[in-house]
Amino acid sequence: MTTTRPVALVTGATSGIGKETASALAAAGFEVIGTGRKTSQLTPPDGVTYLDLDVASDDSATTAVAEVVDRFGRIDVLVNNAGIGSAGAVEENSVAQAQRIFNINVLGVMRMTKAVLPHMRSQGGGRVINISSVLGIAPQPFMALYVASKHAIEGYSESLDHEVREHGVRVLLVQPAYTKTSFDTNAAQPDTPLPLYAERRRDFDAMIEQAMKDGDDPAVVAKTIVTAATDKKPKLRYTAGPLASRVSAARRLVPAGTFDKQIRKTSHLPG
Repeated sequence: MTTTRPVALVTGATSGIGKETASALAAAGFEVIGTGRKTSQLTPPDGVTYLDLDVASDDSATTAVAEVVDRFGRIDVLVNNAGIGSAGAVEENSVAQAQRIFNINVLGVMRMTKAVLPHMRSQGGGRVINISSVLGIAPQPFMALYVASKHAIEGYSESLDHEVREHGVRVLLVQPAYTKTSFDTNAAQPDTPLPLYAERRRDFDAMIEQAMKDGDDPAVVAKTIVTAATDKKPKLRYTAGPLASRVSAARRLVPAGTFDKQIRKTSHLPG
């Protein structure tokens, strides 16, 4: 089966930002395939088809992309949304835990991107939209593994965009701030906790919990992703929501020392 509508593949589309994005793209006229690790018992939003995918698996990534191309004839937009958060001080996260987080947040993006690029090049165009974060450009104590993964996605995406632009393909970044999702409750907790950091970690947990409650609605991020998917002249980076815009501007314009002090204040750290 082929379709006359543009085709969008959205990873991590069974909840939160991914689910809202799948719905928003369908409303914008896309044929949408949303993925999750186990989707058989789930009801997709209107206009969305669910497909099983584990972005941590090479075989799963290539199989899912091949299935979409076989079924719909093309992939015009890939939204790399699937990811996992992290909590704890760096000393409290084992290397094995870091590998798991990077396997999803970074290598998962790379697997999916490498799988779709040949199809996008052969059809003469396409967009890969990678969901980064304002923490891809700013630090956040007690989330270092997640922050490092998003910094990696920023560098990877910008570099790749230069490589594929001449083939009609763009690689774009969307940077949300805190969003009302289950991100914090699903984050990987420290697997080697140390009493030394217990108090600071409790402060951090309380801060994140409140930030998520006060965060943007996922629909705000979804709207930005649709803009990135449809802009006639796409930008490399799109901030999603007012907080993300403020953090991005501050990172560029505020003196380093002032920015550093604000990070410590927000994170309830001394000095």
